Amino acid sequence: MADGGLTVRAIDGIAAVDAGQWDGCAGIGSPFNRHAFLAALESSGSACPESGWAAHHLLVEDASGHLQACAPLYVKSHSYGEYVFDWSWADAWARAGRQYYPKLQCAVPFTPATGRRLLVRPQPDGGTAALEGMLASAMRELTRRAALSSAHVTFATQAEAESLAAEGWLLRIGEQFHWTNRNYGSFDDFLGALSSRKRKSIRKERERANGLGLRIHTLTGNAVTPAHWDAFYSFYLNTAERKWSHAYLTREFFLRLGETMSTAVVLIMAEQDGQWVAGALNLLGEDTLFGRNWGALGEFRWLHFELCYYRAIDFAIEHRLTRVEAGAQGEHKVSRGYDATPTWSAHWIREAPFRDAVAAFLEAERRALARQIEEHAEHSAYRKSIEASVD
Repeated sequence: MADGGLTVRAIDGIAAVDAGQWDGCAGIGSPFNRHAFLAALESSGSACPESGWAAHHLLVEDASGHLQACAPLYVKSHSYGEYVFDWSWADAWARAGRQYYPKLQCAVPFTPATGRRLLVRPQPDGGTAALEGMLASAMRELTRRAALSSAHVTFATQAEAESLAAEGWLLRIGEQFHWTNRNYGSFDDFLGALSSRKRKSIRKERERANGLGLRIHTLTGNAVTPAHWDAFYSFYLNTAERKWSHAYLTREFFLRLGETMSTAVVLIMAEQDGQWVAGALNLLGEDTLFGRNWGALGEFRWLHFELCYYRAIDFAIEHRLTRVEAGAQGEHKVSRGYDATPTWSAHWIREAPFRDAVAAFLEAERRALARQIEEHAEHSAYRKSIEASVD
Protein backbone atom coordinates (compact mmCIF):
# COMPACT_ATOMS: atom_id res chain seq x y z
CA MET A 1 0.00 0.00 0.00
CA ALA A 2 1.21 3.54 -0.82
CA ASP A 3 0.03 6.99 0.24
CA GLY A 4 1.64 10.30 -0.72
CA GLY A 5 5.13 8.91 -1.19
CA LEU A 6 4.82 6.67 1.88
CA THR A 7 4.63 2.91 1.55
CA VAL A 8 3.12 0.46 4.05
CA ARG A 9 4.35 -3.11 4.13
CA ALA A 10 4.39 -6.03 6.54
CA ILE A 11 7.34 -8.15 7.64
CA ASP A 12 7.29 -11.63 9.14
CA GLY A 13 9.82 -11.02 11.89
CA ILE A 14 11.37 -8.15 13.80
CA ALA A 15 14.83 -9.22 12.61
CA ALA A 16 13.87 -7.99 9.12
CA VAL A 17 13.98 -4.33 10.19
CA ASP A 18 16.96 -2.32 11.43
CA ALA A 19 16.94 -1.95 15.22
CA GLY A 20 17.87 1.73 15.12
CA GLN A 21 15.11 2.48 12.63
CA TRP A 22 12.50 0.68 14.74
CA ASP A 23 13.63 2.25 18.01
CA GLY A 24 13.59 5.70 16.39
CA CYS A 25 9.83 5.23 16.12
CA ALA A 26 9.34 3.34 19.39
CA GLY A 27 11.10 5.94 21.54
CA ILE A 28 12.27 5.36 25.10
CA GLY A 29 9.02 5.41 27.06
CA SER A 30 8.36 1.67 27.16
CA PRO A 31 11.03 -1.05 27.24
CA PHE A 32 8.58 -3.49 25.66
CA ASN A 33 8.31 -1.61 22.36
CA ARG A 34 12.04 -1.79 21.79
CA HIS A 35 13.44 -3.88 18.98
CA ALA A 36 15.57 -5.84 21.45
CA PHE A 37 12.59 -6.93 23.55
CA LEU A 38 10.52 -8.06 20.56
CA ALA A 39 13.58 -9.77 19.09
CA ALA A 40 14.15 -11.64 22.35
CA LEU A 41 10.57 -12.92 22.24
CA GLU A 42 10.82 -14.04 18.63
CA SER A 43 14.36 -15.43 18.47
CA SER A 44 13.82 -17.44 21.66
CA GLY A 45 10.77 -19.20 20.26
CA SER A 46 8.47 -17.56 22.81
CA ALA A 47 6.48 -15.57 20.22
CA CYS A 48 6.59 -17.39 16.89
CA PRO A 49 4.20 -19.06 14.42
CA GLU A 50 4.55 -22.37 16.28
CA SER A 51 3.34 -20.74 19.51
CA GLY A 52 0.45 -19.01 17.74
CA TRP A 53 2.13 -15.61 17.32
CA ALA A 54 2.98 -15.14 13.64
CA ALA A 55 4.69 -11.77 13.24
CA HIS A 56 3.17 -9.41 10.69
CA HIS A 57 4.73 -6.14 11.84
CA LEU A 58 3.72 -3.04 9.90
CA LEU A 59 6.27 -0.59 8.51
CA VAL A 60 5.56 2.84 7.00
CA GLU A 61 8.54 3.97 4.93
CA ASP A 62 9.23 7.11 2.93
CA ALA A 63 10.54 7.16 -0.66
CA SER A 64 14.12 6.71 0.57
CA GLY A 65 13.19 3.64 2.61
CA HIS A 66 13.49 5.47 5.92
CA LEU A 67 11.11 4.16 8.57
CA GLN A 68 8.54 6.76 9.67
CA ALA A 69 6.13 4.57 11.65
CA CYS A 70 5.65 0.95 12.68
CA ALA A 71 3.46 -1.31 14.79
CA PRO A 72 4.06 -4.67 16.50
CA LEU A 73 1.46 -6.88 14.84
CA TYR A 74 0.76 -10.61 14.94
CA VAL A 75 -1.63 -13.03 13.29
CA LYS A 76 -3.03 -15.02 16.21
CA SER A 77 -4.48 -18.54 16.14
CA HIS A 78 -5.72 -18.31 19.75
CA SER A 79 -6.20 -15.77 22.54
CA TYR A 80 -3.54 -16.92 24.98
CA GLY A 81 -0.96 -14.50 26.33
CA GLU A 82 -2.99 -11.34 25.65
CA TYR A 83 -4.65 -10.43 29.01
CA VAL A 84 -7.54 -8.66 27.29
CA PHE A 85 -9.94 -11.54 27.21
CA ASP A 86 -12.12 -12.26 24.19
CA TRP A 87 -12.84 -15.96 24.70
CA SER A 88 -16.59 -15.28 24.85
CA TRP A 89 -16.40 -13.53 21.48
CA ALA A 90 -14.70 -16.58 19.98
CA ASP A 91 -17.40 -18.83 21.47
CA ALA A 92 -20.13 -16.66 19.93
CA TRP A 93 -18.44 -16.90 16.52
CA ALA A 94 -18.23 -20.70 16.87
CA ARG A 95 -21.90 -21.02 17.88
CA ALA A 96 -22.79 -19.09 14.73
CA GLY A 97 -20.79 -21.58 12.68
CA ARG A 98 -18.01 -19.12 11.92
CA GLN A 99 -14.28 -18.98 12.67
CA TYR A 100 -12.96 -16.31 15.01
CA TYR A 101 -9.34 -17.33 14.47
CA PRO A 102 -7.05 -16.26 12.97
CA LYS A 103 -7.23 -12.61 14.01
CA LEU A 104 -4.84 -9.65 14.07
CA GLN A 105 -3.30 -8.57 17.35
CA CYS A 106 -1.37 -5.31 17.73
CA ALA A 107 0.34 -5.89 21.05
CA VAL A 108 3.51 -6.91 22.85
CA PRO A 109 3.16 -10.67 23.46
CA PHE A 110 2.64 -11.84 27.04
CA THR A 111 2.95 -8.27 28.34
CA PRO A 112 -0.03 -6.57 30.00
CA ALA A 113 1.64 -3.17 30.20
CA THR A 114 0.32 0.08 28.76
CA GLY A 115 2.35 1.72 26.03
CA ARG A 116 2.15 3.20 22.56
CA ARG A 117 1.16 0.69 19.91
CA LEU A 118 1.14 2.96 16.85
CA LEU A 119 4.81 3.87 16.87
CA VAL A 120 5.56 7.07 14.97
CA ARG A 121 8.88 8.82 14.60
CA PRO A 122 8.70 12.43 15.92
CA GLN A 123 7.27 14.54 13.12
CA PRO A 124 8.38 18.17 12.74
CA ASP A 125 5.25 19.04 10.77
CA GLY A 126 2.77 17.53 13.21
CA GLY A 127 2.06 14.54 10.96
CA THR A 128 1.79 12.02 13.78
CA ALA A 129 -1.98 11.59 13.51
CA ALA A 130 -1.79 10.90 9.77
CA LEU A 131 0.84 8.20 10.25
CA GLU A 132 -1.12 6.60 13.08
CA GLY A 133 -4.11 6.63 10.77
CA MET A 134 -2.11 4.85 8.08
CA LEU A 135 -1.19 2.07 10.49
CA ALA A 136 -4.79 1.65 11.65
CA SER A 137 -6.04 1.69 8.06
CA ALA A 138 -3.49 -0.97 7.12
CA MET A 139 -4.73 -3.23 9.93
CA ARG A 140 -8.31 -2.91 8.72
CA GLU A 141 -7.26 -3.59 5.13
CA LEU A 142 -5.27 -6.67 6.15
CA THR A 143 -8.28 -7.94 8.07
CA ARG A 144 -10.51 -7.50 5.03
CA ARG A 145 -8.09 -8.98 2.50
CA ALA A 146 -7.37 -12.08 4.55
CA ALA A 147 -11.03 -12.42 5.66
CA LEU A 148 -9.96 -12.39 9.30
CA SER A 149 -12.60 -11.90 11.99
CA SER A 150 -11.06 -8.86 13.67
CA ALA A 151 -8.12 -6.65 14.58
CA HIS A 152 -7.22 -5.70 18.16
CA VAL A 153 -4.96 -3.01 19.58
CA THR A 154 -4.45 -3.84 23.25
CA PHE A 155 -2.87 -2.02 26.20
CA ALA A 156 -2.66 1.09 24.06
CA THR A 157 -2.47 4.59 25.46
CA GLN A 158 -5.77 6.30 26.18
CA ALA A 159 -5.13 8.81 23.38
CA GLU A 160 -4.52 6.02 20.86
CA ALA A 161 -7.61 4.07 21.90
CA GLU A 162 -9.86 7.13 21.77
CA SER A 163 -8.45 8.15 18.40
CA LEU A 164 -9.18 4.68 17.02
CA ALA A 165 -12.68 4.80 18.53
CA ALA A 166 -13.30 8.05 16.64
CA GLU A 167 -12.49 6.09 13.45
CA GLY A 168 -15.07 3.40 14.20
CA TRP A 169 -13.06 0.97 16.33
CA LEU A 170 -14.76 -0.34 19.46
CA LEU A 171 -13.36 1.01 22.72
CA ARG A 172 -12.70 -1.29 25.67
CA ILE A 173 -11.40 -0.50 29.13
CA GLY A 174 -9.86 -2.75 31.73
CA GLU A 175 -8.42 -2.23 35.19
CA GLN A 176 -4.97 -2.47 36.68
CA PHE A 177 -3.37 -1.14 39.85
CA HIS A 178 -0.50 1.33 39.59
CA TRP A 179 1.54 3.13 42.23
CA THR A 180 2.15 6.85 41.77
CA ASN A 181 5.17 8.66 43.17
CA ARG A 182 3.90 11.87 44.76
CA ASN A 183 7.42 13.25 45.19
CA TYR A 184 8.23 10.97 48.11
CA GLY A 185 11.71 11.24 49.55
CA SER A 186 11.61 7.83 51.20
CA PHE A 187 9.38 4.82 51.81
CA ASP A 188 8.44 6.34 55.18
CA ASP A 189 7.24 9.45 53.33
CA PHE A 190 4.99 7.21 51.26
CA LEU A 191 3.69 5.47 54.39
CA GLY A 192 2.93 8.86 55.88
CA ALA A 193 0.42 9.47 53.11
CA LEU A 194 -1.57 6.34 54.03
CA SER A 195 -4.28 5.85 56.60
CA SER A 196 -3.00 4.73 59.98
CA ARG A 197 -4.42 1.23 59.61
CA LYS A 198 -2.89 0.64 56.19
CA ARG A 199 0.42 2.12 57.31
CA LYS A 200 0.63 -0.28 60.26
CA SER A 201 -0.36 -3.24 58.11
CA ILE A 202 2.36 -2.58 55.54
CA ARG A 203 4.99 -2.15 58.24
CA LYS A 204 4.02 -5.51 59.73
CA GLU A 205 4.14 -7.19 56.33
CA ARG A 206 7.60 -5.83 55.64
CA GLU A 207 8.84 -6.86 59.08
CA ARG A 208 7.57 -10.40 58.55
CA ALA A 209 9.00 -10.68 55.04
CA ASN A 210 12.38 -9.34 56.13
CA GLY A 211 12.35 -11.65 59.16
CA LEU A 212 12.30 -14.85 57.12
CA GLY A 213 16.07 -15.23 57.24
CA LEU A 214 16.53 -14.34 53.58
CA ARG A 215 18.95 -11.93 51.95
CA ILE A 216 17.27 -9.74 49.34
CA HIS A 217 19.24 -8.25 46.47
CA THR A 218 18.20 -5.70 43.86
CA LEU A 219 20.27 -6.46 40.77
CA THR A 220 20.60 -4.35 37.63
CA GLY A 221 22.79 -4.17 34.54
CA ASN A 222 25.87 -6.38 34.45
CA ALA A 223 25.23 -7.55 38.01
CA VAL A 224 22.62 -9.92 36.55
CA THR A 225 24.41 -13.05 35.34
CA PRO A 226 23.27 -16.20 33.46
CA ALA A 227 23.19 -17.97 36.83
CA HIS A 228 20.59 -15.49 38.05
CA TRP A 229 18.53 -16.07 34.92
CA ASP A 230 18.71 -19.85 35.35
CA ALA A 231 17.44 -19.49 38.90
CA PHE A 232 14.73 -17.06 37.90
CA TYR A 233 13.55 -19.31 35.09
CA SER A 234 13.03 -22.10 37.63
CA PHE A 235 10.90 -19.67 39.69
CA TYR A 236 8.91 -18.76 36.58
CA LEU A 237 8.21 -22.41 35.74
CA ASN A 238 7.19 -23.13 39.32
CA THR A 239 4.67 -20.29 39.26
CA ALA A 240 3.20 -21.51 35.96
CA GLU A 241 2.88 -25.03 37.32
CA ARG A 242 1.22 -23.94 40.56
CA LYS A 243 -1.29 -21.78 38.70
CA TRP A 244 -1.99 -24.46 36.08
CA SER A 245 -0.98 -21.96 33.40
CA HIS A 246 1.24 -22.21 30.37
CA ALA A 247 4.89 -21.11 30.58
CA TYR A 248 4.92 -18.87 27.52
CA LEU A 249 8.49 -17.66 27.89
CA THR A 250 11.51 -19.86 27.23
CA ARG A 251 14.78 -19.95 29.12
CA GLU A 252 16.45 -18.47 26.03
CA PHE A 253 14.17 -15.43 26.26
CA PHE A 254 15.47 -14.50 29.69
CA LEU A 255 19.09 -15.04 28.65
CA ARG A 256 18.58 -12.91 25.55
CA LEU A 257 16.93 -10.22 27.67
CA GLY A 258 19.99 -10.12 29.89
CA GLU A 259 22.32 -9.93 26.92
CA THR A 260 20.55 -7.20 24.97
CA MET A 261 18.57 -5.17 27.55
CA SER A 262 20.62 -5.40 30.72
CA THR A 263 20.26 -1.68 31.50
CA ALA A 264 16.46 -2.04 31.61
CA VAL A 265 16.45 -5.11 33.88
CA VAL A 266 15.70 -4.73 37.60
CA LEU A 267 15.80 -8.20 39.15
CA ILE A 268 14.93 -8.51 42.83
CA MET A 269 16.16 -11.84 44.19
CA ALA A 270 15.95 -13.58 47.56
CA GLU A 271 18.74 -15.83 48.78
CA GLN A 272 18.62 -18.50 51.50
CA ASP A 273 21.76 -20.30 52.68
CA GLY A 274 23.59 -19.39 49.51
CA GLN A 275 20.77 -20.51 47.19
CA TRP A 276 18.39 -18.34 45.18
CA VAL A 277 14.84 -19.15 46.28
CA ALA A 278 12.61 -16.37 44.91
CA GLY A 279 12.64 -13.44 42.53
CA ALA A 280 10.68 -10.67 40.84
CA LEU A 281 11.52 -9.36 37.37
CA ASN A 282 10.92 -5.70 36.52
CA LEU A 283 11.78 -3.70 33.44
CA LEU A 284 12.66 -0.02 33.54
CA GLY A 285 11.05 2.51 31.22
CA GLU A 286 11.66 6.22 30.91
CA ASP A 287 9.69 7.10 34.05
CA THR A 288 8.03 3.81 35.05
CA LEU A 289 9.07 0.53 36.61
CA PHE A 290 7.08 -2.35 35.11
CA GLY A 291 6.63 -5.49 37.20
CA ARG A 292 6.50 -8.58 34.99
CA ASN A 293 7.13 -12.01 36.53
CA TRP A 294 7.49 -13.50 39.98
CA GLY A 295 8.22 -16.94 41.37
CA ALA A 296 9.56 -18.83 44.38
CA LEU A 297 10.79 -22.30 45.25
CA GLY A 298 8.83 -22.90 48.41
CA GLU A 299 6.31 -21.11 50.58
CA PHE A 300 7.55 -17.79 51.95
CA ARG A 301 4.60 -15.91 53.36
CA TRP A 302 4.64 -12.15 52.79
CA LEU A 303 7.64 -12.38 50.47
CA HIS A 304 5.59 -11.78 47.31
CA PHE A 305 4.41 -8.42 48.65
CA GLU A 306 7.95 -7.43 49.63
CA LEU A 307 9.67 -8.36 46.37
CA CYS A 308 6.95 -7.37 43.91
CA TYR A 309 5.39 -4.29 45.52
CA TYR A 310 7.43 -2.73 48.29
CA ARG A 311 10.92 -3.21 46.84
CA ALA A 312 9.57 -1.84 43.55
CA ILE A 313 8.35 1.25 45.39
CA ASP A 314 11.73 1.55 47.11
CA PHE A 315 13.44 1.48 43.71
CA ALA A 316 11.03 3.99 42.19
CA ILE A 317 11.51 6.47 45.03
CA GLU A 318 15.29 6.11 44.96
CA HIS A 319 15.44 6.65 41.19
CA ARG A 320 12.72 9.32 41.11
CA LEU A 321 10.41 7.36 38.85
CA THR A 322 6.83 8.48 38.35
CA ARG A 323 5.04 5.14 38.50
CA VAL A 324 5.17 1.45 39.25
CA GLU A 325 2.93 -0.77 37.14
CA ALA A 326 2.74 -4.07 38.98
CA GLY A 327 1.15 -6.16 36.23
CA ALA A 328 -2.32 -7.56 35.64
CA GLN A 329 -5.11 -8.06 38.18
CA GLY A 330 -4.79 -7.95 41.95
CA GLU A 331 -7.38 -6.03 43.99
CA HIS A 332 -5.19 -6.66 47.02
CA LYS A 333 -2.80 -4.01 45.66
CA VAL A 334 -5.26 -1.26 46.63
CA SER A 335 -4.59 -1.73 50.34
CA ARG A 336 -0.86 -1.50 49.60
CA GLY A 337 -0.93 1.95 48.02
CA TYR A 338 -1.61 1.05 44.39
CA ASP A 339 -4.43 2.94 42.67
CA ALA A 340 -7.14 1.50 40.43
CA THR A 341 -6.26 2.64 36.91
CA PRO A 342 -8.07 2.08 33.60
CA THR A 343 -6.34 0.34 30.70
CA TRP A 344 -7.35 0.83 27.08
CA SER A 345 -7.81 -1.19 23.94
CA ALA A 346 -9.56 -0.84 20.59
CA HIS A 347 -11.17 -3.52 18.43
CA TRP A 348 -12.24 -3.60 14.79
CA ILE A 349 -14.76 -6.33 13.93
CA ARG A 350 -15.07 -7.02 10.21
CA GLU A 351 -18.68 -8.26 10.00
CA ALA A 352 -21.46 -5.86 11.02
CA PRO A 353 -23.71 -8.31 12.95
CA PHE A 354 -20.86 -9.44 15.17
CA ARG A 355 -19.56 -5.87 15.46
CA ASP A 356 -22.96 -4.71 16.73
CA ALA A 357 -23.11 -7.54 19.27
CA VAL A 358 -19.61 -6.81 20.57
CA ALA A 359 -20.38 -3.08 20.69
CA ALA A 360 -23.40 -3.72 22.93
CA PHE A 361 -21.34 -5.97 25.18
CA LEU A 362 -18.54 -3.41 25.48
CA GLU A 363 -20.93 -0.57 26.28
CA ALA A 364 -22.30 -2.52 29.25
CA GLU A 365 -18.82 -3.65 30.26
CA ARG A 366 -17.47 -0.07 30.25
CA ARG A 367 -20.23 1.05 32.61
CA ALA A 368 -19.53 -1.86 34.96
CA LEU A 369 -15.77 -1.27 34.87
CA ALA A 370 -16.19 2.45 35.55
CA ARG A 371 -18.24 1.64 38.65
CA GLN A 372 -15.70 -0.96 39.75
CA ILE A 373 -12.80 1.47 39.40
CA GLU A 374 -14.74 4.06 41.42
CA GLU A 375 -15.43 1.48 44.14
CA HIS A 376 -11.76 0.54 44.35
CA ALA A 377 -10.86 4.23 44.58
CA GLU A 378 -13.22 4.58 47.53
CA HIS A 379 -11.19 1.89 49.35
CA SER A 380 -7.89 3.63 48.67
CA ALA A 381 -5.12 3.17 51.23
CA TYR A 382 -4.44 6.91 51.28
CA ARG A 383 -5.65 9.38 53.87
CA LYS A 384 -8.65 11.35 52.60
CA SER A 385 -6.80 14.64 52.93
CA ILE A 386 -4.05 13.26 50.69
CA GLU A 387 -6.56 12.12 48.07
CA ALA A 388 -8.28 15.51 48.10
CA SER A 389 -5.00 17.37 47.61
CA VAL A 390 -4.05 15.09 44.69
CA ASP A 391 -7.46 15.44 43.02
